[in-house]
Amino acid sequence: MEQQSFSKTKQLVYAALGIALVFICTVFVNVRLPIAANGGLVHLGNVPLFIIAILYGRRFGALAGGIGMAIFDIIGGWFLWAPFTLIIVGLMGYTVGAICEKRHTLSAYVMALAAACLIKVVGYYIAEGIIYGNWLAPMTSIPGNLVQIGVAAVVVLPVVSKLRKHLAASSLAVARK
Repeated sequence: MEQQSFSKTKQLVYAALGIALVFICTVFVNVRLPIAANGGLVHLGNVPLFIIAILYGRRFGALAGGIGMAIFDIIGGWFLWAPFTLIIVGLMGYTVGAICEKRHTLSAYVMALAAACLIKVVGYYIAEGIIYGNWLAPMTSIPGNLVQIGVAAVVVLPVVSKLRKHLAASSLAVARK
């Protein structure tokens, strides 16, 4: 029973840490785009989202991404976007985690990030169309969404393989004790 409590506590801490990292990277590392109809935003919140989803799976990816970025929307004044962000980015994290839970290869990581990119572009296109009642204006947000995922991929892909090896080595060391 004690081991199960520790496991639940550890899971709660990992989820909270993931949410905080996504939020912090979204808040403090962002650039507003002058080209998008809604004053779009390019940020680095996708970096910890993808790392967490790849390393810890779909549940942590969905929680960290959806909640972390939805909190940013609420605090950052993007109130209308928060419900859409919760769903879209939560689905991105879930999908990346689901693809990478059993496949720990570079090709799986690339496929997962491509799926996340598709979810982001389509999801935010639909969200913007609903919010603004205009299905042409959301086209201006697509380049920013592609840049966000592209920048995140450039950072995440080389880092995540090394982190996975480190986690495996540290788990092995703990198991030997």
